[in-house]
Amino acid sequence: MLSAIVVIFGLIIFEVVSSIDNAIVNAHVLKTLPEKYRKFFLLWGMILAVFVVRGVLPFLIVWMVNPALSLGELWKFTFSNDPMITEYVEKSKPLLLLGGGIYLFLVALSWLFLEEKKYAFLVEHFIHKRSAWFYAISSIFITVIIYLALKINPMLALSASIGSTMFFITDGFKKNAEEKEKELVSKTSTMSAWSKLLYLEVLDASFSIDGVIGAFAFTISVPLILIGNGIGAFVVREFTIRGMDVITKYAYLKNGAMYSIGMLGMIMVLESLGQHYPFWFAPLNTVLFLGIFLYLSHRELQLAKA
Repeated sequence: MLSAIVVIFGLIIFEVVSSIDNAIVNAHVLKTLPEKYRKFFLLWGMILAVFVVRGVLPFLIVWMVNPALSLGELWKFTFSNDPMITEYVEKSKPLLLLGGGIYLFLVALSWLFLEEKKYAFLVEHFIHKRSAWFYAISSIFITVIIYLALKINPMLALSASIGSTMFFITDGFKKNAEEKEKELVSKTSTMSAWSKLLYLEVLDASFSIDGVIGAFAFTISVPLILIGNGIGAFVVREFTIRGMDVITKYAYLKNGAMYSIGMLGMIMVLESLGQHYPFWFAPLNTVLFLGIFLYLSHRELQLAKA
């Protein structure tokens, strides 16, 4: 029970901090819509984001690395903890962790090298000035991991390749989303309110991938992932409307989110290659990074007021 509580708490925090970008985009676009469309998005968008995307995606990911399981066996594993099926899924856990770990690590690395940001440390400015290094470092990283994975299991190497492929596909979509957001919030946009809502739902689904994949660094228990990510998604929706002005004042929150994502990615990669960490290690990582960068953000606010 204690481990479940710790994992769920960590999942909620991780879902919130990893969804900051999504919440900001949603808030900016929703400000251009009439009140009735905002309410529609909060209700039906919540149903789609929590019960469809975040509800189905964990099952889909587990099934992709365990294709021999039938739908009935997958359901049985999820809710009955059948020892035989649990053991089978545990054996495939490295495949799940390595692909997800590489994906998350590349997300953090891309942010560190390529994205404009509020610099919390001087080294961030130094790294951003050398953005071209991202492609060399990420390529070398992927090659080294695939080489190490081949020594253990060729399927691990395939998992690593799939993780990097997923990153470049979703990263391309997110880059396009940044440009599209500028068009949606501009007064010259000719898109209808329904078109904007549809776009937000698609964008929300793509952003949710980070949170769902990262959840497997905490646990492979799908019920715990559903609870933690579901509550986290609800909190993000509330912040989207009620607390976005407060969140945007905390300049370094995204820095904390990305460092947390990068660390979780490395934990997943190392676990897939044979390292073992206690159940509280991933939640503690997320809470520590959030606390550090909340403090840095609060300190800057106080200095600005002085």
